[in-house]
Amino acid sequence: MPLLTTPGSPPNAETKTRTSLIKPVLIAVAAMAVVVLVAKAVRGLDAVQDFLLMYPGHSALPANAPIGLPAWLGWQHFLNAFFIVLIIRTGWQVRTTARPKAYWTRKNTGLFKTRNKPGKISLELWFHLSLDVLWLLNGLVFVVLLFVTGGWMRIVPTSWDIFPNALSTALQYASLNWPAENGWVNYNALQVLAYFAIVFIAAPLAAVTGVRMSPAWPKGNTLLDNAYPIDLARKIHFPVMLFFTAFVVMHVTLVLSTGAIRNLNHMFATRDDAGWLGFWIFLLSVAVMVGAWLLARPVFLRPLAMLTGKVTK
Repeated sequence: MPLLTTPGSPPNAETKTRTSLIKPVLIAVAAMAVVVLVAKAVRGLDAVQDFLLMYPGHSALPANAPIGLPAWLGWQHFLNAFFIVLIIRTGWQVRTTARPKAYWTRKNTGLFKTRNKPGKISLELWFHLSLDVLWLLNGLVFVVLLFVTGGWMRIVPTSWDIFPNALSTALQYASLNWPAENGWVNYNALQVLAYFAIVFIAAPLAAVTGVRMSPAWPKGNTLLDNAYPIDLARKIHFPVMLFFTAFVVMHVTLVLSTGAIRNLNHMFATRDDAGWLGFWIFLLSVAVMVGAWLLARPVFLRPLAMLTGKVTK
C-alpha cells in the first residue's frame, strides 16, 4: 500500500512514475485520434477513392507462388516468437542491470578451446548470447525452407506496386475501415513489407551488430576495430531491438483484431478454417513463453550455465 504524503511533502517514486506516464499516454491517444480523423476525411475525396480502387492493398503473387501455409511454418513461428521474446527481455536486462548477481566464464576445453583466457561475462549476457545462437540457427532453417518451398514469394516484394498498395493499406487501417484479410492466400502489402523488413533487414542487422558487441569478436585487432567501431554497432543494435518490440506488439494486436480464430489457425495449426485448434495451440505457446520468462532468473539459469562454464558471484 503506497504511503500517504502530507501537504507540501515531495511525492513518492510511485506517484512520480504514474504522473510521468500520463502525459505520453494522453499525447499518444490524441495523436491517434487526429490520424483517424484525417484519414477518414482524406478517404472521402474522389481522387483517393479512385486510388483505393486501383490499389486495393494487395499485390498479385507470381503464378507459381504456393497457396496456404505449410506445417513447418507453424513450429517455426512458435520458435521464432519464443526466442525473440526472451531475447528482448534479456537484452533489456543486459542494458539496465548495473550489478549482475552472477557471472559466467566459458570452459576453455573441447571444441571451442581458444589460445587466450576466456573473459567473464554476466549471467544475463550469457543467456542473451545463448538465445541469440539458437534464434540464428532457427532463422537459418527458416530461410532455407522459405526458399526451398517457394514461400519467399509471399514475403518478398516482386512488383513495384507493393508501395502504392502499402499506402492504400495504411490509409484503410488508419481510417478504421480495414482491408479484407486472407493471409492464407496472400498477405496485404504492409504485411509483406513488414515481414520482409523483419526477416531480411532487422534480423541480419541484429546478428552483425550483436557479434560486434559480443565476446566472440576478435580482441586487439586494430584493423577490424577501426573498420567496424563498436559504438556504431551499439547505435544500431538498440533501435533494432525497439523495432522488433514494436513489430511484436503491432503483429499481435492485428492478429487478434482482424479475425483472431482464423488467423491463429493459419499461424499455429496451419489450416484455413474456423476451428479452435489454432487458438488452443496459441494459448499453450503463450503459457510456455510466460513460463520461460518467469524462470529466466539466476537461480534457474545457473545450473544450465554451469554445463558450459563456471558460474561465480
